[in-house]
Amino acid sequence: MLVIPLYLFIDSLVPLRPPSKLGLYSGLTRRDVGVEKQHCDVFRGMWVPYPNATYYTNESCPLIIDQQNCLKFGRPDTDFLKWRWKPDKCELPRFDAIEFFEMVKGKSIAFVGDSVGRNQMQSLLCLLATVSDPVDITLNYTSDITNFRRWLFPEYNLTLASFWAPFLVKAADSDSKGHTYTSIMSLYLDEPEETWARDIVDFDYVIVSAGQWFYRPMMFYEKGRLAGCASCGQWHPNVMEMSRFYGYRMAFRTTFRTLVDLKGYKGVTFLRTFSPAHYENGPWNDGGNCIRTRPFGKEEVNLEGYDMEFYKAQAEEFRAASSDINSKISWRRQNKFKLLDTTRASLMRPDAHPNIYGHSPHRNATFNDCVHWCIPGPIDTWNEFLFHLMKPLENRKLSFWKQLRGWSP
Repeated sequence: MLVIPLYLFIDSLVPLRPPSKLGLYSGLTRRDVGVEKQHCDVFRGMWVPYPNATYYTNESCPLIIDQQNCLKFGRPDTDFLKWRWKPDKCELPRFDAIEFFEMVKGKSIAFVGDSVGRNQMQSLLCLLATVSDPVDITLNYTSDITNFRRWLFPEYNLTLASFWAPFLVKAADSDSKGHTYTSIMSLYLDEPEETWARDIVDFDYVIVSAGQWFYRPMMFYEKGRLAGCASCGQWHPNVMEMSRFYGYRMAFRTTFRTLVDLKGYKGVTFLRTFSPAHYENGPWNDGGNCIRTRPFGKEEVNLEGYDMEFYKAQAEEFRAASSDINSKISWRRQNKFKLLDTTRASLMRPDAHPNIYGHSPHRNATFNDCVHWCIPGPIDTWNEFLFHLMKPLENRKLSFWKQLRGWSP
């Protein structure tokens, strides 16, 4: 299997396949991924023209990092900002920052995963900053202000945090020559990454995600012993080759089990599903780019290949965790697991990546970023989904607040 290196804390994918006329999730039912029957499935739909889709601009939100600040660095078109997600059989409510604050006042939200997870937190920061200014409190907890960030909205006592854990489980460099874009990593599949597992117990909402780093060559350890590896032939030709999807699946299994067994954790866990990349015209390091200026329609693209395998692995582990009958405790009452299925909407947006219009201290000018998302952009829809899923969980508080505001309960 082709080794695909990291860039800007991500791995890129093989070039996007030509548009397909097949269904987006051919052969995969909602029951397969553990989605409860709903009055309306907001994750199924299409992108429709909507001139006033954005909530803020790159100028009105000074919190956007250069890596995703596409307009700041010269993106010439703004059409990617003029689309809104329309579910098939209902409407997805617009994000209401005041309502969100009142809903989660005094609480805390953590994003655990890689830089795409941090990308989502940046979006949420900007959405909320339209109402209240956050204070950066990162240095109260760590000196690593790149990989771990914490923000406090004092007016509402709301904390947002990001925990850097690109594999979710414990990982270490294994190349004797040091860390490079293509160096091999050791993953300890039955041990959660301590950086999040140690501090997550007090958070009220935890959004878990991981993806592109699992294209990297990896050594898999379980119970302290080497179990196999993925794409490691040049380093360890005598070690049994295993699927990278096995490592991905086990990373989520360990993560979910850690949260289930974590004494004192009473939060709600969201699985934010796999976010596909959109490299076309070549691989990441040989002309690959993402220059489209419009979303795909429903019948133009299909989730398949590696993307489908990653999606299925994490979704099946989510389903197993949310219906685990072998647990020693009745954690259905104590822990809530929710699926934040952003894969469909994201797959249909090849037009909204930074491409050449994102900058980072780690950037090589010959690399295009077709993995992260421009801010503002369709990643704001991920937080519309999050807002929609959180409402029933805070219904009592929200209903009371709406009455005070003069709305109908």
